[in-house]
Amino acid sequence: MADQLAEKGHAFGRLVRENLRLVLAAVAACIFIWLLEEVGEGELTKLDTGAYLLFVQTLRQPWLTPYMESISELAQPVALLAMLLAVEAFAPGRRPGACAAVNLVCAVALNVLLKQLVQRPRPDGFRLIAETGYSFPSGHSMVAMAFYGLLAWMVWHYERDRFVRWLCVIGFGLVIALIGISRIYLGVHYASDVIAGFCVSLIWLALYTKLVVPLMLDEKDAAIR
Repeated sequence: MADQLAEKGHAFGRLVRENLRLVLAAVAACIFIWLLEEVGEGELTKLDTGAYLLFVQTLRQPWLTPYMESISELAQPVALLAMLLAVEAFAPGRRPGACAAVNLVCAVALNVLLKQLVQRPRPDGFRLIAETGYSFPSGHSMVAMAFYGLLAWMVWHYERDRFVRWLCVIGFGLVIALIGISRIYLGVHYASDVIAGFCVSLIWLALYTKLVVPLMLDEKDAAIR
């Protein structure tokens, strides 16, 4: 009996690993739908309230604010353009720069569409920077997950050195998380906006890396040898 359970457990784990992209997309879709329903009710979620208490009332300090502003700017056009040029210059594959640029443009367009559909007002009364437009989902969070998430995916598939792969993926992951936190800290987004942005871009990346990336990058070169 124990052997059968262990065998089924190994089979299930293998199935998850082989379909990890689909699993992540499904989980992200469920979370996004839940957040969308919560936002549709017109009230702040417990998640939003807790994040406000933590990142705004507790962590907000004069010395920390400039750092958070700088982190937030990593999802601004100037920083993204510099990263795109670096990708085009140094990343392997047929058209890595174009691949990253198309991904970024599509993520931005999707964010604009979703914001117009939901039309959630931004937080008011505790912003540290000026922002316009709607709040849900967070554009910076969507851009961060889509752009830096794709870079992490590319490193994982191209880089042969295991240590460098893990170092870069963890580094990009921290950048993504910190950009999201910075938007809550600066008072221009609710936590639900940020998490929803992450979820939408995870779903988008699952589709993009499956359907579009193989057309723009040489998958044979991308395979780790």
